[in-house]
Amino acid sequence: MRKLKLQMQITVDGFVAGPNGEQDWVFISGKQDPEGLQQIVGFGVELAASCDTFLIGRKLAASTFCTYWENVADNQPDNPWHPLAQLIADHRKIAFSSSETTLPGRNLEVENGDLATVVQSLKNQPGKDILVYGGADFVSSLVSLNLIDEYYFVVNPIAIGSGLSIFKERKVLELVSSTAFKHGKVVNKYAPVPVSS
Repeated sequence: MRKLKLQMQITVDGFVAGPNGEQDWVFISGKQDPEGLQQIVGFGVELAASCDTFLIGRKLAASTFCTYWENVADNQPDNPWHPLAQLIADHRKIAFSSSETTLPGRNLEVENGDLATVVQSLKNQPGKDILVYGGADFVSSLVSLNLIDEYYFVVNPIAIGSGLSIFKERKVLELVSSTAFKHGKVVNKYAPVPVSS
């Protein structure tokens, strides 16, 4: 069975976005040194390459997510994020929506079915693993339904005081690995601990 992996940027105080969805802190936190950037890009590429399908929420799909990465993939070969952009542009992407039937984006499908049923069906299909990118509300639904098999949190060395969380109830997670990068970001990989009845 394929795993559903979540990759999210998060602050040290546990928020994935500011109160209005702001993520400007992702780019200003930590020292932006070339080696640290290369390390974090390498992590992103390795994780994305282990998957062949990306899941995103409607709000993220309706934003500039697809067009941004397609532009980097097609027009910015010198951009350090170019290898990741190519994967994002070329991979199958599924946006979940209760209202839209089409959204712009290369290799992007829109799914209107029941979230748990569709994700379970995707997990049972052959292929590589599945990667979730966001946004906060969509990921929160996946977390609450216990659909995430592996959590990859990119912890940024910044606190924002208030914002959006993906956790709406208690979740016990086991730390599988932790990797610190030169510019101060840390990637923590967690696995959910099954709740004993």
